[in-house]
Amino acid sequence: MIIRPATPLDHGAIWQLLEPTLREGETYALEPDMGRTDALAYWTGRDKQTFVALIESQVVGTYYLRANQLGGGKHVANCGYVTWTAARGRGVAREMCLHSMEEARQRGFLGMQFNFVISTNERAVRLWKSLGFEIVGRLPAAFGHPRHGYVDAFVMFRDLAPAP
Repeated sequence: MIIRPATPLDHGAIWQLLEPTLREGETYALEPDMGRTDALAYWTGRDKQTFVALIESQVVGTYYLRANQLGGGKHVANCGYVTWTAARGRGVAREMCLHSMEEARQRGFLGMQFNFVISTNERAVRLWKSLGFEIVGRLPAAFGHPRHGYVDAFVMFRDLAPAP
């Protein structure tokens, strides 16, 4: 798998990943009917560095990296990840997360925080925990899930400081 910075030439492939995820409405607090222009503006915005993951020249995943907050919180990174439906279970999200942590360290971030991990996204919660993230907060009934009703969202955090 190759992970590299995204270019405008990747926007079509990124949209092909984002659209089904948005339409499902199960993992991101974004409007399910969000259109291509708005979705790409969000995912590739000026406040983010966007990456794509490729297997044999096929884009199978994308993630963005940004500062979680401005000012006094700019030393903590934040990311969002989407994997192509047909590539789920093949380690794409794991590789993107490992890559994002290294990219974050290289940019001087000392920690990484996921602000809104939907509790019913059990696969993601397991993966983030296996990579050293901890649930540091629970937001009760914070997400309107299309199949499960109101469910909790987690705040997850991991220290990125180098091991002594």
